[in-house]
Amino acid sequence: MDTDDADGREYDPDAPHAFPDEKLNRVLPAVVEDPEVRAYLDAQNVNAVKRKGYNDHGPKHIEIVRNRALRLYELLKRAGVPFNGAADQGLDEADEPVVVALAATLHDVGHVVHRDRHAYYSIPLAADLLDRLLSEFYETEAAVRAKAETLHAILCHHTEEDPLTREAGVIRVADALDMERGRSRIPYEKGGRGINTLSSRAIRNVTLSEGDDAAVLVEIEMVNAAGVYQVDNLLKAKLRDSTLEDHVRIVAINTKEESGLVERIEL
Repeated sequence: MDTDDADGREYDPDAPHAFPDEKLNRVLPAVVEDPEVRAYLDAQNVNAVKRKGYNDHGPKHIEIVRNRALRLYELLKRAGVPFNGAADQGLDEADEPVVVALAATLHDVGHVVHRDRHAYYSIPLAADLLDRLLSEFYETEAAVRAKAETLHAILCHHTEEDPLTREAGVIRVADALDMERGRSRIPYEKGGRGINTLSSRAIRNVTLSEGDDAAVLVEIEMVNAAGVYQVDNLLKAKLRDSTLEDHVRIVAINTKEESGLVERIEL
């Protein structure tokens, strides 16, 4: 992968990667194109957006989180940061990005039950999907172990649960990196003016690249001080206890605030 592709907007299966990508490149298209998975991703936005007025939690959110999770994983692997989830289960390095991609795709399916405590509802729903999906690519024991790691990563995107693996930490942080203004378009157009919506509207751009003093540099462009909530509350909370704190540097710059109240935040 070219080191200049700082935004990492879309995972490219044909690019060279800092990890074995053959298995991921077989599994990912099957997951993305699966009719049942696609139905869940559409359905999970009903409670989140239509009924509760929250920011997007549907197919677009999942696409962004999955791409940013794989980008984050790529940058960490490029820097030699070790991962332990698949390894602890006796799985191969090639299984790490599969766990990351599956967890990113299914982490919010619990929203079909309720927005509240959705991470816990995601577990049984994702477990059923994983039983079917993984059986196409893994023998029984390996499928169980990959399923276990994926479910752990799904659960730990919720800040109430501490990730015990770097794969889970990647999902936790990547979830918070979907913060740009497009995510709040629907609730904003419907009149939503809550802090989640307004703070998201203040974020113009998020890029991930190699850092000078950390494996990953996350750069966030804000257009007014409302974006501070996304950075200092939501992203900071996700990064804390993620296992990635020492490897990710966050710089947020306010480019439009006339008052100059907030010009730069570094985490």
